[in-house]
Amino acid sequence: MATTASSGEGARRVVVVGYEGSELLDIACVTSTLALAGRIAGRTLYRTELVSPHGQTIRCDSGLEVHSSGSLQRATGPIDTLVVTGGQGHEAAAAEPTVVAHVRRLAALARRTASVCTGATVLAAAGLLDGRRATTHWHYAEVLARRYPSVHVDPRPIFIRDGHVATSAGVTSALDLTLALVTEDHGPDLARVVAQALVTYLQRPGNQAQMSVFAAPNPDHVLVREAVAYVTAHLATTLDTATLARHCGVSTRQLHRLFIEHLGTPPGRFVRRTRLDTAARLLSTTGHPIGMIARWCGFTSLETLRQAFVAQYGVSPSQYRAVSSALGVGTDC
Repeated sequence: MATTASSGEGARRVVVVGYEGSELLDIACVTSTLALAGRIAGRTLYRTELVSPHGQTIRCDSGLEVHSSGSLQRATGPIDTLVVTGGQGHEAAAAEPTVVAHVRRLAALARRTASVCTGATVLAAAGLLDGRRATTHWHYAEVLARRYPSVHVDPRPIFIRDGHVATSAGVTSALDLTLALVTEDHGPDLARVVAQALVTYLQRPGNQAQMSVFAAPNPDHVLVREAVAYVTAHLATTLDTATLARHCGVSTRQLHRLFIEHLGTPPGRFVRRTRLDTAARLLSTTGHPIGMIARWCGFTSLETLRQAFVAQYGVSPSQYRAVSSALGVGTDC
């Protein structure tokens, strides 16, 4: 693996927008991944600049301070990629006309525009998500959809690319998005080595459900792990044992044996439990209609979901949501 990079001639210019209350991980996942890609390639692939309103030092959510390399107001094109970070300060940033206006201006000068986590709020305020499908951290998705009805908010995927605009879910999903951008720019082989160097998954697909990270085990057996990843990313589809076996290239009997050996449960029961766990998480952390949650999680009807909840928790989905809300379950981000 190369450890040095040549001069930045021909490198892609990436402008990352931070502000008071930005999340440090949102910044680092993007900037560190792009820098590492260059070190591995042996040349500077990206010239990354962190800008902030008036070039001020960015005090992040954690209290740590990061010095910007320039002023948002003075930044100009051409820009390959514009990235707006998220963080606890996203609402204040989206309510600041100067910030919104300059993000809109820079997006017009960029080949592509992206947001990390709640940075989608700033893009939405700038009108850059109008008519587009977009995502954000699951905790804020409902608020984003309510405030910006012209945005088609989908809280399920870890990132979404709609035309030249990309949005990603919470915090470390910025890593998945950035690896996808590296793949687009320089091919999957480099992105794979970068992922290995970062000791992270080899690029979770953008359509993997955000909620799957809460419910999915991580078995040692590679085939079982592949089956689990497929289930968690495709809850709304048919997931009988025969379908899973075909996806994994094994017989139903072998898949059944492997699930028992490595997960202690047969495939069908694992699918039902994963659907129920994900539905429970969505009920306790979002205000999405119960019927919509049932469809997302692969339940054939509201009655099927109700029966599953009564059998597992002794209450209906609406009662489960009410109790979770009263206890404050899942309300902290």
